[in-house]
Formats: sequence, structure tokens, C-alpha cells
Amino acid sequence: MPERIDQSILIDYHFHMTQNPKHSVSLSDVHRSVNITKKGNFYQKLLSFIGPGFLVSVGYMDPGNWATSTAGGSAFGMKLLSVILISNIMAIFLQALCARLGIATGQDLAQACARNTKTPMRLLLWILAEIAIIATDLAEVIGTALALHLLFGISMPLGIALTALDAILVLYLQTKGFRRLEAFIISLLALIAICFAYTLFLAQPSGSAIVQGFIPSSDILTNPTMLYIAIGILGATVMPHNLYLHSAIVQTRKFDLTPEGKKSAITFATIDSTLALMLALFVNSSILILAASVFYRAGYTQVAEIQQAHELLTPLLGTQYASIAFAVALFASGLNATVTATLAGQVVMEGFLNLKLSMWVRRLVTRAIAIVPALGVALYYGDKGTADLLIASQVVLSLQLPFAIVPLMLIVGSRAIMGEFAVKLPTKLFGWAIVAIVISLNVILLKDFVIGFLQI
Repeated sequence: MPERIDQSILIDYHFHMTQNPKHSVSLSDVHRSVNITKKGNFYQKLLSFIGPGFLVSVGYMDPGNWATSTAGGSAFGMKLLSVILISNIMAIFLQALCARLGIATGQDLAQACARNTKTPMRLLLWILAEIAIIATDLAEVIGTALALHLLFGISMPLGIALTALDAILVLYLQTKGFRRLEAFIISLLALIAICFAYTLFLAQPSGSAIVQGFIPSSDILTNPTMLYIAIGILGATVMPHNLYLHSAIVQTRKFDLTPEGKKSAITFATIDSTLALMLALFVNSSILILAASVFYRAGYTQVAEIQQAHELLTPLLGTQYASIAFAVALFASGLNATVTATLAGQVVMEGFLNLKLSMWVRRLVTRAIAIVPALGVALYYGDKGTADLLIASQVVLSLQLPFAIVPLMLIVGSRAIMGEFAVKLPTKLFGWAIVAIVISLNVILLKDFVIGFLQI
């Protein structure tokens, strides 16, 4: 992707905006549909911007996070808390850049990539983005099915099949307006946080161990198993589809399109996403802390399956309500994630291909692609296979991540695209440092995988 684009591309873009206005905005059915407070105080204005960040935060605490954090906490205690913290800092930074992109240019990340790359690269980025969404959806399918199994005893294959019905929920919520959709998401996020606060109260974790866990350890890079889980945590935390989604849904606010209006909107959108991702940090850390303080401390170091964690919580904490709270939070997490993955799929397809499908078709196609491998693994390998598939899906997301953050950094650093809102040198350097870390970890993972494969 070039740092600058030539004038002919800019002319073509402005012509496209003029001649095809209904195709020039992201998520056109909700674009600029939410009024904002313009005459109130700071907090009243902020409240009108609260929402998109919390929709994005759903992806940072979806069922994929449960699998990787549970496995990491039970196997290595608190050591991988530092990975969650570092990943969350990366997420806050990258999501802020996505909000800046959407507000400053009126384009989402998919549209910006499509309009500033040649066709072969555009198609490659689209395919990789779709793979990331499928991997995300795969985690949601398995996680939601697990929650149904734990709460109601529904078999995994049947639970996986039932997840196709979430298309009805998504479509119903979208007919009620974007603000109500946000309220539904935030309510479920609050339920998840309450459930984990309760389980942590029962677990009584060591405060000093938690503090020490947030300090990075060199063991993460030298232990292949720990590194694999660490990269899974990274993939489950900084998710590619969220970058596309956030750049689109910040445009649901009807902010002034003047430079001052955009600057104000960027500020409030950044605060919104930062607050939401701090909640995600609490939830993700809670999952790992719970696993470390209950399973690792009791000598159960191989708890990598969510259902196994659910079964052990009751005898180890002495109350069945711990297991119930765990399962309820998992169900809320899976339900929430289905909504945001659907929206992200719509953003990616419309942005890269300018192709609009009905929400029914988009939801069912994406979910069917995720259901097929999940159902096959559940039938052939059983519960252990679905647990392994859940963690593997998060590693796939980590491998896809550079193909989203590299274009993002090139775009937000380009004055030809961003104008006066292009990021300054210190921000560029920090962003490219994140890119280098992600790519380096992925290279190490691939090297270990190849070496392990050759030794078989």
C-alpha cells in the first residue's frame, strides 16, 4: 500500500462519492443516525458518544478469550497476565486509530484499503479479513454451544446447530435502532462483569501474585507451550475484525463535519473505546486469575477446556453458584459476540467489494461456514477437539492481525488520505513498534510449528 495516492485516485474517489452517495458510507442503514449532545457539559456530550467502544470491546472478551486465558492460567499461574495487559494496551491504541480514521475520512478501514490499493491487494486483504471473521465466528459458535451445554445439558453438536438461530436475534435488534442495540450489548457486558466479580470474590486470589503476574517474564519467549498460548491470548484480545468494525460504527454519531467537530468527536470516541477496553481488561484478567487461583493453585495444570473448568469450580470453591455464574457469563459473551461479528462481516464485505447482501444472507453464510468445521470436530473428536479448535482459532486471528494493522498504520500516517488528522511521528513509531512485536511473535510461532512438524 503506497504512503501517498495520486490525484487521479482522489478525483475518482470524489466522483464516486458524488455519483453514488448511497454506496459511499459505511453501514448506510445506521450512518449518522444517533444524535449527539452539543450544548451540554463534557459528561453529557461524552454520554452521547458512549456505545461504539463497548460494541468493539465485546470482541475482546468473547469465548475465544475464555479458552486461551483458562488454559494459560491453569498451566502457568499468573505469568501470562502481562500478555493480557500488553495486548490490551495495543488494543486501546489501535482502536483509537480506527476511530480517528472513521471520523476524519468518513471511510471505514475496509473502504480505505479498497480505495487505496490495486485490485490484487484489495482482494487479498478482503480474503484475509473474511478468514479472520470466520475464525472469530468459529469461537462464538463453540462458546455459545458450550454455554448451552453447561446450562441446559444440550449436546455439543445440537448446540452448535442451534447457534444458527442467532440470525433472528441480530436482525430483530437492528430493527430497534442502533442506540437500543448498544444498550443490549452494554447490559450483557455488565452481567459478565458481575459474574466474574462474584467468582473472584469466592476464589480469593493473592494480590501480590496478581501484581507480579502483570510484570513480563522471559519464560514467555523461551517456553514454546507458553508462547503458543500467549499468541492465542494476543489473537483473542487484538482482533482484526474489530479494527474494521470500530472505524464504521463511530460514524453512527451525527457530529459536525467541521475540523473542530471532528476533533471533538475523535476525543470522545477515544475515551469511549478506552473505558470499554478497560472493562475488557478486567474481564480477561479475571478469567486468567480465576484459573490460576483455583486450578493452578490446586494442582490442576491441564485445564484447557471450558467445560472442565465449569465442572471443577463447584467442588473447588464449595458452591454450585460459581459454576452457574461462569456459564451465564459465557452465554452472555457468546450472544454478544454474534452481534458484533455480523456487523463486522457487513463492513468488510461492503467496504472491500461494494457488495451489499441482506443481513439474513450474510449472517447465515458466515455462521454456516463456522458451523461446518465446529460440528465436524464435535462429532469426530468430542469435547477435547472443540477445545483445541477454540484455541487454534485464536492463533489464526493473531496470524491474520498484521494484514489489518499494517494497512491501518499506512493509512492513518498518510496526509493524502487523512489530511490534518494524519498521526504525528511519535504515534507512528509506537504503532510500527506494535506491528513489529506482532509479526515477530508470529514468526517465532511459525518457526516452532515447522520444527515440531519436521520432528514428527
